[in-house]
Amino acid sequence: MAVSGRHVLTPDEPVRERGWVRFAGGRITAVGHRDRPADAVDADGCIILPGLVNAHTHLEFSALEGSFDASGGLPGWIGRVVAWRRARSAAAGETATVAAAIIAGLAESAAAGVTSVGDIATAWPPTVVTAGSPRLRVFREGLGLGSTTMSVASGGVTRDLNRLRAAGISGGVSPHAPYSVAAPLGRAILAVARARRLPVEMHLLESEAEAELLARGTGAFRDLLDSLGVWDASRPPRLLPAAEWITLLARARRGVVVHATHIGRDPDALARLARHRDRLCVAVCPRTTLALSGVLPPVALLRAAGIRVCLGTDGRGSNPDLSILAECRTLVDAGLASPAEALAMATRHGAWALGFERRTGRLMPGRAADLLVLRPTQAWADPHEAALDPSTEVVAVVRSGRIIHGSWP
Repeated sequence: MAVSGRHVLTPDEPVRERGWVRFAGGRITAVGHRDRPADAVDADGCIILPGLVNAHTHLEFSALEGSFDASGGLPGWIGRVVAWRRARSAAAGETATVAAAIIAGLAESAAAGVTSVGDIATAWPPTVVTAGSPRLRVFREGLGLGSTTMSVASGGVTRDLNRLRAAGISGGVSPHAPYSVAAPLGRAILAVARARRLPVEMHLLESEAEAELLARGTGAFRDLLDSLGVWDASRPPRLLPAAEWITLLARARRGVVVHATHIGRDPDALARLARHRDRLCVAVCPRTTLALSGVLPPVALLRAAGIRVCLGTDGRGSNPDLSILAECRTLVDAGLASPAEALAMATRHGAWALGFERRTGRLMPGRAADLLVLRPTQAWADPHEAALDPSTEVVAVVRSGRIIHGSWP
């Protein structure tokens, strides 16, 4: 079939006025403008663009009614997350609870125009994924500071990667962060990724407290780890600085540094990230970073260094919703990106980050028919601005030629 609209937007390409997209068998077969095919669905007045990509989120939080209290910055927030997770683990039916949250998160993502998601998962019930949900890359998370956790945690990562592959879900790995992963465990997890040629994600340079822990073993993070009973003062874990983790991530097929909020204070980390920009990028989550750190991501610094920037929502534990368009608006409103640049981060760059660049992120023949159809409710000179207007309506969200939210006009 084919669908036509007032504008067809593809990142870094000219806007197609009166454009159209034809697809068959779940893949795009042609993209054009004017001379609308006679059999095309006419989305009159609408904008057609690639399905959005959420390159970093935590779907397990999707059933929350509100975010966790952000007082005390990242260490304080993490303390509340750990307490919530421990309470959930102690309750009956934990697996069903997590599955319900993931189902809710996938539905919310689809309603927000997202057709591909990079999810961080501490465990994964793969039966919740269907052809009617966004495409997934699940990064199996590993964390632990004690030497006895290494074989257990790395073994769990391998087991769950096998389960994901058996369920037909794209996998990846994620050593959580420098303050929660001892060097031997992180190396073991990344070795699994290299052996399987899987992409990796890791939270880095999130807070000043992280830098203090890594440099001196003190501060708010040390206090948190002591209170959680995971810091052995008699045998302190070996923790690596962000720059060393970046070098390790660069050995994987594809690597995503998440947040990088304070990379401007670490010239070595920035230089290494720029050096490996052919296989590393940064996923920023503007609203989460603002909530937990009081600043916006260093997008200008990253882009000046030639580093790809993509977008994530993090999760409902730190964000009011899973809207990638809202993340775009946050950057545009702050003057950190133009509407066209923000949409490129939300489509093409996000697809690259997840290793889906040959599958989605652009409207061109051979790519999956992942489409987002939007209807502006007011007149705009620039369709990129119209796409980001809060009043613009999501009409239809299509993954591989199948509607996963909304309907054809």
